[in-house]
Amino acid sequence: MKLSELAEKVGGALDGDGDIEIRGVAGIQDAVADEITFVANPKYASGAAATSAGAIIVSKDWNSPCPAAMIRTENPDAAFSVVASLFYEPVSAPVPGMHPTAVVADDVELEEGVSIGPHCVIEAGAVIGKNTVISAQVYVGHQVRIGAESFLYPQVSVRESCVIGDRVIIHNGTVIGSDGFGYSVDDKGVRTKIQQIGIVQIADDVEIGANVTIDRARFGKTFIGRGTKIDNLVQIAHNVTIGQNCVVIAQVALAGSCTLGDRVIIAGHSGVAGHVKVGNDVVIAGKTGVTKDVADGQYVMGMPAMPAAKYKRMFAAPMLIPRLKKRIAALEQKLNDLSEQI
Repeated sequence: MKLSELAEKVGGALDGDGDIEIRGVAGIQDAVADEITFVANPKYASGAAATSAGAIIVSKDWNSPCPAAMIRTENPDAAFSVVASLFYEPVSAPVPGMHPTAVVADDVELEEGVSIGPHCVIEAGAVIGKNTVISAQVYVGHQVRIGAESFLYPQVSVRESCVIGDRVIIHNGTVIGSDGFGYSVDDKGVRTKIQQIGIVQIADDVEIGANVTIDRARFGKTFIGRGTKIDNLVQIAHNVTIGQNCVVIAQVALAGSCTLGDRVIIAGHSGVAGHVKVGNDVVIAGKTGVTKDVADGQYVMGMPAMPAAKYKRMFAAPMLIPRLKKRIAALEQKLNDLSEQI
């Protein structure tokens, strides 16, 4: 495909030879003369200057040296995603229908175009929407409802009565609706299980990574808002509520009944304590422990979580100790010198 055609498809301004033939996409260090790459952050300007790519997608105000032809766009990351999809060759799509090894209850409702893979189990009362794909070895429990055009990869488990929206992607090994971790304890320390009778509800356009666990509510529902993206190896406890368009990165743990607002970003290996409320547009840095409510728009880090600027100052302070020791030693020497003169 000619570079001029790609520029038109992404609505970008061409800067260079539009007749260059582009045959694929690659990273900035690996791309060759017939491939296109991108730079979304100016700190990678050195990579752009050294690239062997035939073309590169950059921001509209890009002014660093670059040997390649450029497509200038408002959002290079989004534009490159569009371009990459043009060169992506998907594996053969699952064929609608039911594999003969699948075990499907008689009253299950399957809408048009549903694909049920090998060795799946679909329990009584389940409803699966139009063009949804249930890959091999998936378990769908009693009374589960799954919307249209969703995709469940192999070995996903969706427990009884949970609700999944349209265009939801759930990757391998994830468990939706496992029991919440709830026990009563008597005066002898013996714990008795509290029945978890709620559900998990996942709104439209959510993507959930591999080996994620989302617990069903003790009562009511654990809720994942529309457009939220959850990375691999995340634990979401009972009665958690996550707002719209959030990002939850790998190895995050959300304790019971905590609430995240909209557009929250939680970086890897962080945790939010039970019943804590996190506002809209909050960013939680990696390895942060959130133990108290966080107001809208805050950027927090540390354990316990605090404003990022404060944490950075505290983190930097110990680095000054060697310098301070030298200054103290110098002051002590001056005091000694002065005392000898008296």
